[in-house]
Amino acid sequence: MKRKIDLGLLILRVGLSAMMLTHGISKFTDFVGGDTAIAGDPIGLGTFISSILVLIAEFIAPILIIIGLKTRLMAIPVIIAMGVAVFIAHAGDPIGDKEMAILYLVGFTSIALMGAGRYSLDRK
Repeated sequence: MKRKIDLGLLILRVGLSAMMLTHGISKFTDFVGGDTAIAGDPIGLGTFISSILVLIAEFIAPILIIIGLKTRLMAIPVIIAMGVAVFIAHAGDPIGDKEMAILYLVGFTSIALMGAGRYSLDRK
């Protein structure tokens, strides 16, 4: 049976990024609506800068990952954001409360390591 690695990467990219966008779109609309503190300040950069970084990770990067543009590079902000969520913002929480962030962290780390595959703008 022929392996379908490129199809698997497409499904992984689109599925994870679409789910991440469900978080990013609401934060984007809140931010555009005037709420410039959509994220807390877990690493001491201030709520405005933290909010911009979260928008990059949860709104801009997933859109670019879906189309497969600079996929490996765009996975990095998501990995950092989910790392902060897991290891800083929810460090003391039970595993069930940070399970989704862990899944995103693992999935986007996989995307960063494997790339976009043939069905993308990054195709080689």
